[in-house]
Amino acid sequence: MQMSSDLFFISSNKNKFEEAKNIALEFGLKLKFLKHSLQEIQANTLEEIATQKAMHAFSICSKPVIVEDAGLFIKSLNGFPGPYSSFVFDTIGNKGILRLVTVKRDAVFRSVIAYCEKRGDVTLFSADVNGTISKKEQGKRWGYDPIFIPSGKNKTYSQLAGKNKISHRYLALKIFSNWYLDKKKSSDR
Repeated sequence: MQMSSDLFFISSNKNKFEEAKNIALEFGLKLKFLKHSLQEIQANTLEEIATQKAMHAFSICSKPVIVEDAGLFIKSLNGFPGPYSSFVFDTIGNKGILRLVTVKRDAVFRSVIAYCEKRGDVTLFSADVNGTISKKEQGKRWGYDPIFIPSGKNKTYSQLAGKNKISHRYLALKIFSNWYLDKKKSSDR
């Protein structure tokens, strides 16, 4: 399989890049990392946030870029923290979320990949994973991984050895990768 390596992943989160890089390699994409704190608008949807981040990322390097924004949507909290997941994690963390969630623990983890190769032109790819919020932190990964249990599993993302094969990020990157490689094949003809 020929690797495509002219694509930048821009984020200030090295953990997110490492995860995305390993997933993308599986689909034949070699991502380059550009560490940068992107301007993150406060908006009501991940799609709005990812679109703005992708346009900002493209303005930095003028090369094809992807950014990823993810959110944890807890049904009993009316979708909170949702698009505010990063801020909420930095503010109250997993322990704060666990204090807020009492009886109903259903949640959705969503990933939105935004691709931009020219100014003002952003294409979005998203995927959801349904699950529940654990009663306590379990495992040692970053973000909400220690408290999110995907449907059909009895362990959190942090405890699952194969998390990168079932995660919301994996699914969104799979959709993006298939689209991107088809696009590259079409333009190479």
